[in-house]
Amino acid sequence: MELEIRNLAVARGGITVLEGIGLRLLPGQALILRGPNGVGKTTLLRTLAGLQPPVAGEIAVPPESLAYASHADGLKATLTVTENLAFWAAVFGTGAAAVEAALKRMNLTDLARRPAANLSAGQKRRLGLARLLVSGRPLWVLDEPTVSLDAASVALFAGVVRDHLAAGGMALIATHIDLGLDEAAVLDLAPFKARKRAFVAGGFDEAFA
Repeated sequence: MELEIRNLAVARGGITVLEGIGLRLLPGQALILRGPNGVGKTTLLRTLAGLQPPVAGEIAVPPESLAYASHADGLKATLTVTENLAFWAAVFGTGAAAVEAALKRMNLTDLARRPAANLSAGQKRRLGLARLLVSGRPLWVLDEPTVSLDAASVALFAGVVRDHLAAGGMALIATHIDLGLDEAAVLDLAPFKARKRAFVAGGFDEAFA
């Protein structure tokens, strides 16, 4: 499978923010999205994840192939670390082996029985990202995935992404920091900023969530 975007335009709050975006992502490839705050990185990723419609253009990606991780960790506070991952494993149709592998890979084994409410911000972030490992999805779409992570955890996560790519996966990542993924291509979104900001009728999205 692959991800292909053709002449894509996206809007935030009914205003077109990016237009003319085109890219192709193949198995084993990662792409880092760059650009100043407010340029539309989150809006683009939300559109790719199917959380809002595009203004124009095409997104070609097989259904059920994408896992999206946003700023929110998506955790149930009263569930333990293991129970949170088991919930998502059930959603994605994977199993207990995937949960155990994710605990080990994200250095969460010692926290397996701890309620998510009692985790530090960095531990919650690692647990949120561990959901990717139980998703079984080949395409990871990540919005600032290293928020709240210390340097060691950033390196840990970069290794997880690298292993995912080596297994034929793909990753599209919006981040301001250097993840150490030298093999990843970089796309600056600034040149795709919409020249004329047109109002899009019915263009409600995360600005109103």
